[in-house]
Amino acid sequence: MRAVYTRLFTDEAGESHFEDCESELPLIEFAPPAAPLGVSENFPASEAAFLGGPSGWIGDWHVSSSGNLFVVISGEWEVEASDGATRLFSPNSVLLAEDLTGKGHRSRVVSKEDSLALLVRLAS
Repeated sequence: MRAVYTRLFTDEAGESHFEDCESELPLIEFAPPAAPLGVSENFPASEAAFLGGPSGWIGDWHVSSSGNLFVVISGEWEVEASDGATRLFSPNSVLLAEDLTGKGHRSRVVSKEDSLALLVRLAS
């Protein structure tokens, strides 16, 4: 098994870019006596919260507040990296936002309905 997600990061010149990533999910004894489950390496986290974005919300250029795993539950987000690439994040999409410096990114809720996401702040 594999988990697929998108990484948003800043290069040495301060430009943000997207990168497609995969994480292997080897089967391990996660919750015995239940059958083994596929589990990736851990992302050390400091806290988690739900994040609601109203339909039509726009966030002009900004960097990520911290390293975040952003998991869309409902609605759709469009995110633009400073290199001009744009990605759409729909339900079940995962974004690893690591653009903590540089020009950052723009984001907006493009769905007609409000969006709900799970935001997991990664430990520094």
